[in-house]
Amino acid sequence: MLRHYESLGLVRPTGRTEAGYREYSGEDIRRIFHIESLRSLGLSLREVGRALDDPNFTPSELVDDLIRQTRERIAGETELLTRLRRIGAAEPADWEDVLQIVALLQALGSESAGKRQRAALSSVEEVPVPVEALVEAALSETDPNVAGALRWALARSGDGGLPLLAEGLGSPVAEVRKRAVQSIAEIPNGEATALLQDALTNSDIVVRRCAALALGARGVADAVPTLIDMIVEGTNDADAADALSALARDPALADQIATGLVDCLTHGTIDSPARRRLTQALADIPGMTTSLALADLSHDEDRAVALTATYILKLRNAR
Repeated sequence: MLRHYESLGLVRPTGRTEAGYREYSGEDIRRIFHIESLRSLGLSLREVGRALDDPNFTPSELVDDLIRQTRERIAGETELLTRLRRIGAAEPADWEDVLQIVALLQALGSESAGKRQRAALSSVEEVPVPVEALVEAALSETDPNVAGALRWALARSGDGGLPLLAEGLGSPVAEVRKRAVQSIAEIPNGEATALLQDALTNSDIVVRRCAALALGARGVADAVPTLIDMIVEGTNDADAADALSALARDPALADQIATGLVDCLTHGTIDSPARRRLTQALADIPGMTTSLALADLSHDEDRAVALTATYILKLRNAR
């Protein structure tokens, strides 16, 4: 190393011993330590020479460049580490499996929506893609067709992705939160249902609504208040009414749902369009509470509400 430094002119021995060995002074030793210190920062030997010998050489620009290079190198190494971990998690049986996993991971990151969709579908039929990669892809996917394929793949990969999807519910990015709850809604198990129930109290109203629709389809009564609010607000109100109808098949819930709808109808701050939507939602809710409410609404001051209630009553009586 010292001979190499000497050949580059970075350091020169003060003299030589009678036996021909190089002699270094205290100043030479300090310079050698300075060279090693600067090299530890990532400077090339040419840059080290300039730093030590050129009085006009300023460090600020070079240090900024070294910071940029180091960040790029760390990002590259982190990406490689992530890829290796994902391949290891898939437990490949041989190098052919490894190559297939690598190909699928690359396809999931392709700029082509078609390639991403095929990769999502292939992840179930061929060598499984690590669930972490599927979750990452699902939370970042903007194409609706690809997103659907990714949610389908996640639902068939088991519940291993649920902890990561749960983290997605707390993302600062609204779209990521929405994709997370949509993905959880596709996973038909108790742990996913519990996450959806927790999502009913999420600060993001979109997350709450999506969770309520999914829970309604699963027969979870906790979704009722949010579903009624959706009808009042006119947001996905048809889907919310369908979810309430599905829940009302349980006689124990039918009266609870009817009471909730009627309570909203009698609230003085509800506008006319919302009252019509609430009346329409009563159509598929069985039970005496609903029938009595419709009878009262058939005489409502709002003609549209009265006509809707009258029509629904005729249909119910004709059954």
